[in-house]
Amino acid sequence: MNISSSRDDYKFLQIVDARAALGQKVNLIGVVIETGLPKQSKGTDCFCSIRIIDESYPSPGIAVNFFAETMDKLPEVLTVGDIIQISQVVMKTHGPDIYALFNKKFSSFAIFDGKNDSNFLPYQCSSKYHAREQDKKFILGLMKWLVDHKIDTGLTDLHSLKEIREGERFNLICKIVHVCEVEKNKWMLLVWDGMDTPPVTIKTKLEEEMENPLPLQPVDFILQRDVLCTLPPLGTVLRVIVDRCNEKLGINFLKSNRWVKLINIRCELHAALWHAILMPFTRVCYLSDEDDIVLQRMSQYDERRKSKWGWMPLSSFPWSSDIAETDYPNVPFVSLMRALANPKVIGKFHCVVRVVAAFPWLAEDFRSPSGVYRIRLTLEDPTARIHAYLYKEDAEQFFDGYPSVYTLTKKRNLLLGTSEGDDGSEMNDHFRNPPWIRCCLKSYHIDDSDSWGSRNFRIFATTMKA
Repeated sequence: MNISSSRDDYKFLQIVDARAALGQKVNLIGVVIETGLPKQSKGTDCFCSIRIIDESYPSPGIAVNFFAETMDKLPEVLTVGDIIQISQVVMKTHGPDIYALFNKKFSSFAIFDGKNDSNFLPYQCSSKYHAREQDKKFILGLMKWLVDHKIDTGLTDLHSLKEIREGERFNLICKIVHVCEVEKNKWMLLVWDGMDTPPVTIKTKLEEEMENPLPLQPVDFILQRDVLCTLPPLGTVLRVIVDRCNEKLGINFLKSNRWVKLINIRCELHAALWHAILMPFTRVCYLSDEDDIVLQRMSQYDERRKSKWGWMPLSSFPWSSDIAETDYPNVPFVSLMRALANPKVIGKFHCVVRVVAAFPWLAEDFRSPSGVYRIRLTLEDPTARIHAYLYKEDAEQFFDGYPSVYTLTKKRNLLLGTSEGDDGSEMNDHFRNPPWIRCCLKSYHIDDSDSWGSRNFRIFATTMKA
């Protein structure tokens, strides 16, 4: 069935009919259910693909491939469910797939808010678009159809951050909380869904900490404090890297503070830290803050944030290891990210962490020649990884005085999750799985002229019971 006005040259085909008009120029109007990331084509043009549906073809819809001279001339759909009007596109085939091809020389498009039935002005349109009075009835008709039709965006095949696995491709519903350029033509997205990434096995040897210490982030790029303070304090903020093979991707298409569905991103580990890779074939859908899946994620996060125990890592439930106890068991826990973003340099925090590295690593070197403890530990939770020091009297309390080197080695092995040999020494041919422990942290500075730049953390009021 064709939907048309009284003029023959102004006619919209329904998608089901357009699929049969191969090789012909057609006009389409549909609801956007998916958008691909814009990228540089193999030639000089920029390219992106979107998928649309209408009442005649509600699933799986049809792809519309766009080419333009620059990224800003490609369609930028704000939200799944918005309506796009496309004129003079050519119906093509690629193998078994039928798609519409937008030609920059004669095609045009306009995008409308799919939920605002009182405004029929497009929020983006191409230079060749000409508005007509007839547009309104088609747009309104799609809006009315959408009231009773739930868009199938494939939300059933999705993962949360707590379900990711190394080396696997996955689909993720998440919020982009920050976008930054880490170096020329290399970008990083910070994404979050309120959940924790799973803890991983540490595969580095203890003695490597001096020459090759575990990094504090998976990418050699330090976020400035003003950015850290804007990140959610609970739940993992995952770094998503734009792979170098995809340098020409239109990264500015991805905006902060928007919920998206990322389809086909790859998960990796570096130095026992999670990150993901944005692949050339990754697709994205912007979601509305009112979408059911977004409301569900935010409701889960709010419930967790308000709970006294919600600030513990999810993988530490029902309780952390009992190998350490603190002097303040009734003080609520906070995350390491909350400690990092504390508005004051000086502060005290009750945390649940894993100790993933120690320097020096040999127990006989834990004390200076004068007998003073001075150890740098690397702590992590799902939100951050930091260095924290055990020093002087705080370390005396932590190790319960001055035990023998043999006892200190056993304590260290227990703390770092290291398998032991018969003599109590570490066995580096085994992977390490540090336990979750409770500890108290205090932050301080060592340079009055650069208080934030010289800020450190120390463990205090904590005792190993083992």
